Amino acid sequence: MSELILLKLGGSVITDKTRPFTARIDVIQRLAQEIKSALAERGDDLRLIIGHGSGSFGHEVAAKYQTHKGGTSAESWLGFAEVAHAAATLNHLVVNALREVGVPAMRFQPSASTRTRGEQLMYFETFPLKEALSHGLVPVVYGDVSVDAAQGMSIVSTELLFDNLARELSPSRIVLAGQVDGVYEADPNLKPNAELISDIDRNNWEEVAAMLGGSHGTDVTGGMFTKVRDMYRLTIAMPPMQAMIMSAEEPGHLEAVLKGQMVSFGTLIN
Repeated sequence: MSELILLKLGGSVITDKTRPFTARIDVIQRLAQEIKSALAERGDDLRLIIGHGSGSFGHEVAAKYQTHKGGTSAESWLGFAEVAHAAATLNHLVVNALREVGVPAMRFQPSASTRTRGEQLMYFETFPLKEALSHGLVPVVYGDVSVDAAQGMSIVSTELLFDNLARELSPSRIVLAGQVDGVYEADPNLKPNAELISDIDRNNWEEVAAMLGGSHGTDVTGGMFTKVRDMYRLTIAMPPMQAMIMSAEEPGHLEAVLKGQMVSFGTLIN
């Protein structure tokens, strides 16, 4: 049976998170080509669902309107629309790049198919996505806004969408491809000598959790700690699925991972 991988292209790698509304078009195009190369080599042996963060697009506007705190005023709902537009703008760039190299990508808008309650994803209409996947298409989701049952509105992250999809589809791997090489003992942007943690499992989770902080730049979805915690909990719930946190900055690294090659970079979460 073909391998299913859930792949996230982090907002930190496809945008400049320190400059509002700045996409790294050259990086997006390169990653699209690496994805295409892996799909071409593996053929029917590889199925992909791609997600991506909102980086300096959605996060910037969400922070301005405090969208993650709910609908508190008429301005909050204006912000809801603004965040959705910003996230969709970046998604348009990503999907276009994938389609330009021949990846049969199809976008699925989370704000039109989800409902949250605080940090919980209560509802996610996945049937159309699963049908597209079964017919050889590559579904693309992304961090977006969501109507919220408790506070009117919220943010639904790619990781939260992946958690739901993983429980329904049982992928073999979730790959989170961002800007840094993996999970470090400290933020490598602030401490260049920080050591990479190559593996995270039951034996060292508590120690790792105590080390983690937020991500570099504006991020309203919790930063590195939330990402690692959620992936760890998911792998515990769904063995033998693995998660990997890696950098997509180095050309060829993402392609190697998608092709199933043995690699010496990144952090593996079991």
